[in-house]
Amino acid sequence: MESSSVHAPPPALTLQGKGDIARIFSADRGRLQEMEGFEERFTDIVHYILQITHDIWEGKGVGLIYDYYTHNCRVHTAEGLVYGREAMIRGTLAALAAFPDRRLYGDDVIWCGDDQKGFYTSHRITHVGRNTGYSEFGPPTGRQVRYMAIADCVVRQNRIMEEWLVRDNLTLVRQLGFDPGELAREMAERNSGVSAFQPVGEVERVQGQDTPARLPPPPPEFDITDFIPRVLHQIWNWRLLNTIDESHASTYTGHLPGGRELYGRGDLKAHILAMLAAFPDAALSIDHFCALAGGSDRYRTATRWTLSGTHLGPGVYGPPTGRRVSILGISHHLVADGCIQQEWTVYDEFALLKRLYRPEGPVGQGTSARPSAP
Repeated sequence: MESSSVHAPPPALTLQGKGDIARIFSADRGRLQEMEGFEERFTDIVHYILQITHDIWEGKGVGLIYDYYTHNCRVHTAEGLVYGREAMIRGTLAALAAFPDRRLYGDDVIWCGDDQKGFYTSHRITHVGRNTGYSEFGPPTGRQVRYMAIADCVVRQNRIMEEWLVRDNLTLVRQLGFDPGELAREMAERNSGVSAFQPVGEVERVQGQDTPARLPPPPPEFDITDFIPRVLHQIWNWRLLNTIDESHASTYTGHLPGGRELYGRGDLKAHILAMLAAFPDAALSIDHFCALAGGSDRYRTATRWTLSGTHLGPGVYGPPTGRRVSILGISHHLVADGCIQQEWTVYDEFALLKRLYRPEGPVGQGTSARPSAP
């Protein structure tokens, strides 16, 4: 797992402290952070992320991608790797053509690093727009959509070098008026020749008859860099859902893909049980973690993770198909008083459906039964 130290920035270096968008983009505030190698107009890394997102998408300066991304930038998505600026420009043009009035509201930017080693940012966004053009999903429906996305970026010297992008495309497809299951099947069959079936081994959550990896004892004092990875490992790899009563506040709320809104620990346990029932061998690995410290022992954290498993159980995705899946996800947590108070998690559940529908031979003990949309 990649991890960085916990930052405790002044309010000016957090999105919450910046106020209205006009104030964020004002040019008379001066530098609030060391930004060697960045354009003078950027006051800090949060301003940089918000400004270039606005200029490229809402300002429709698509060609600014040449200025703010490296020529060989890698963008990791649920559909695979997008490599290089030209591919990024093609994708951006197509997305804007489908939603010309698209607005990207920045809900939070959690960051770590500095201008010497490089910044790591995790930008949570609410997309809003009307579908008046053709999209990858079909002809225009004229419908208004709103869905969540998170983009993690590695930034050095005024340019993004690598990005991990996750969108709640299941919510988007539903809001467009399409049937997610039917559309996923159609798109999976249309691209059936893209990848060939390959056998895969077991998911390495446990070694043979052994147990999941045991973590060392927690530090004597609360440590956010230990807390979140430990909580996720206990819940997802050890299946210790009883620990949720200690790690999550009784007033916990969660905002998850597919429009799921969780209220309280019971909702969270039910959601995790449904996922583990469908993918009983699921293993979660944490790929990157960073945190921002606030006052009164409050933290905002960003965790990028991968969940791998085999669809061997019935549940929210229908009868088991035996398909192996790997899910790229990003979670933002608000932690206070030693407990998780709020969570925002994004992964592409529509891409997951397409993997379950892909016309390949089943893996393991699964069948070719039809999955269903959650």
